[in-house]
Amino acid sequence: MTDDYTKPATGPLQGVTVIDLTINVLGPVCTQILGDMGANVIKVEPPGGDPMRKLGPGHEQSMAAHFMAMNRNKRSLELNLKRPEALTALKAVIAKADVLVHSMRAAAVDRLGLGFETLSELNPRLIYAAAGGYAQSGPWKDRPAYDDVIQGQSGFAGMIQQANGEARYAPMAIADKYCGTQLASHIGMALFARSNSGKGQMVHLPMLETMTAFNIVDHLWLANFDRASEGVGFPRMFTPHRRPYPTKDGHISLLAITDAEWRRLFAALGKPELANDERFAKLEGRTVNINTLYSILGDRIAEETTDHWQAEFDAADIANAPMATLQDLFEDTYLQDTGFFQPMQHPDVGPTLQMRPAADFSETPPNIHRPQPKLGADGQDILQEAGLDEAAIAEAFGI
Repeated sequence: MTDDYTKPATGPLQGVTVIDLTINVLGPVCTQILGDMGANVIKVEPPGGDPMRKLGPGHEQSMAAHFMAMNRNKRSLELNLKRPEALTALKAVIAKADVLVHSMRAAAVDRLGLGFETLSELNPRLIYAAAGGYAQSGPWKDRPAYDDVIQGQSGFAGMIQQANGEARYAPMAIADKYCGTQLASHIGMALFARSNSGKGQMVHLPMLETMTAFNIVDHLWLANFDRASEGVGFPRMFTPHRRPYPTKDGHISLLAITDAEWRRLFAALGKPELANDERFAKLEGRTVNINTLYSILGDRIAEETTDHWQAEFDAADIANAPMATLQDLFEDTYLQDTGFFQPMQHPDVGPTLQMRPAADFSETPPNIHRPQPKLGADGQDILQEAGLDEAAIAEAFGI
């Protein structure tokens, strides 16, 4: 059943207006989350629009695949902020907003006159949120950074090299996407603080520190005790045997943690004697002998089919699932049962497929209520809502 976009916003951020000055991935991921949660997101785009409008199929209409994936539940306002009249119009919109999000370097926003100090005078309740490669207090605050750079610099690519022998990036923009979700979370907390204090504030999220913390939290090891030089890294994560296990006809993923789970897993594998092996009976021994243990599992699992092992592991209450390819996800019966993929009829593009917001709220459920906007489609309405008259709107658009 194909749905449309006629529903009203229902999420917990209803009534919150967000000015989105971001492009590419990190910022749009953040503001799409805010839009899914009910915020009125105004995407302010430069002439020609967000570059992602041209990335992937659909680029002929400036509604390309990459743009479609992270820009629903937004309205579009196209402005050339190098023109004073456009900048004046934008400030009128900001004056009535709750949140502003940008991913520009500090020098660039200061040149535009859109720095925190300036806008907080205009709107003292404004949550001014920004993401950049590096902390504003450090010497690299104006250094450029993108996802691949941060994956390398934060240790992510190095962890892959340690595990697999070759330095590689994740096959996705993991730094951009994770930092985008973190920025959305921090904006929500800043809005909560404002509900108590009445004051806005600046929230700046540096990608390098954010990803370094994300990458290393389970790898601190002896660094937890200020002994990093003696060894960091969780050994289980780096064994070459930690991977989806090949079966006779596919792959299966599984994980046991507790001693009791391992005893059940050994029995399901037909090797109950391993539960009494001092190398594997307790967590401490399994950690030291993880390569040997995972090798034993791999050899045994390869002897049977995926369905066989899923039935055995389910009966033993062991967390497991067949490995899926990207293509498999669109046929996954569980995701179909939960309605994760939602066919939607876009008024300009036609049939589309959306992923519903995953979180459930009992009183203020998030929803998909607005299609990805055509470039500048909402500009007239947005400026009218900000109180601009026809003459000022014409000047803003250079008409």
